[in-house]
Amino acid sequence: MDLDGRVAVVTGGASGIGREICLAFAREGASAVVVADRQRDPREGGTPTDERLVDETDTHAEYVACDVTDPAALERAVAEADQFGGLDVLVNNAGVFVLADFLDTTEEQFDRAMNVNAKGAFFGAQAAAKRMDTGSIINLSSTAGLYGVGDYVAYCASKGAVRLMTYAMADALAPDIRVNAIHPGVVESEMTRADSKVIGTARGELFEERIPLQRFGQPDDVAEAAVYLASDRSAYVTGHSLVVDGGIHTTG
Repeated sequence: MDLDGRVAVVTGGASGIGREICLAFAREGASAVVVADRQRDPREGGTPTDERLVDETDTHAEYVACDVTDPAALERAVAEADQFGGLDVLVNNAGVFVLADFLDTTEEQFDRAMNVNAKGAFFGAQAAAKRMDTGSIINLSSTAGLYGVGDYVAYCASKGAVRLMTYAMADALAPDIRVNAIHPGVVESEMTRADSKVIGTARGELFEERIPLQRFGQPDDVAEAAVYLASDRSAYVTGHSLVVDGGIHTTG
């Protein structure tokens, strides 16, 4: 298995993409996964992620309450990896949609996007790098971090910041720590259904038709990309943007 013996911390690991990343890491042999999130119960309902890992796999797991806008909380989350032998992988997955007309976007909305999506990734990576001898840091950006979308200007700004920080971090932390970004397109989850204004709408149906692979993404599509970037199969990959969007970026 690709992640035998690895210890990972996944922010936003209770639900959606983060939940699937935790489960995929366990399936690939991770020895321990720390699920860091503001709430333990998954948005989609069911058993908490940490309990599923313990019940269904041989992976040790622990839930840690973590608000990624608080650098001290991030430091506490990555420190939990010490009890399992030390941190090998950090996934900065926690994020929020802030969707608002550009002219109506408030300072509060802009700050929320930047604080959760960009500041959270920055200080999560910083806390992890201070504890790692070697390892992999994976930042979740978005295709909105690659090109502009008029309804999502603040969100695009935050995810674009994640992309550029990834490149700079990769340079700063080489050669021992690799840093890469995943850029999902529209992924079906409870968060996107509630907040994206795409899933389940007429606009979304038109968007889906434009995707070359003819479907929206699923959380496990992103999780498989995270497994690759966490594993030695990507040992010569750093400072990279891995786009997981069904090909929509190719259509212009």
